[in-house]
Amino acid sequence: MSKTNVKRIDVPLPGLVAAERRECERSEPTAPGGMPVRGAEGPRPARPDPEVLVKAARRHFNAEYKQSILHEVDRCRDEGAIGALLRKEGLYSSHLTTWRRQRDQAVQAALAPHKRGPKPARNPWMDEMEKLRRENARLAQQLEKAEIIIDVQKKVSSCWGFR
Repeated sequence: MSKTNVKRIDVPLPGLVAAERRECERSEPTAPGGMPVRGAEGPRPARPDPEVLVKAARRHFNAEYKQSILHEVDRCRDEGAIGALLRKEGLYSSHLTTWRRQRDQAVQAALAPHKRGPKPARNPWMDEMEKLRRENARLAQQLEKAEIIIDVQKKVSSCWGFR
């Protein structure tokens, strides 16, 4: 089949206006030499606004709000009631998980036995003694390494006949 036998049928779609042009026409205007003309493109798009947008701040919830939401969630019995509450308050299920964990930790901390009385004052001499013990242990390790090296050097010199 040749191109001359093919008949093209254009069916216009409602609401859409098709640009009518021939195959040899270009979409941009051209100069007599066939080169596209710069500057004749029409209006340029507006530049984006250079103003920096304010970064969204992280939300903070106080303890009373967390406790009231957890209390309402515990009272929800109907299917989908918790999801409706979360949508109404603009919260996520991860908030509930975190807040429940925090509540459980606070209860455990409150029920844990506490040592009564004033806290013992730190003795500065004890700090100094601990520092000196650590330094003594470090120096003892260095001495042990040095003694091993000296022993090896003695054995090597006796094997090779050096005196």
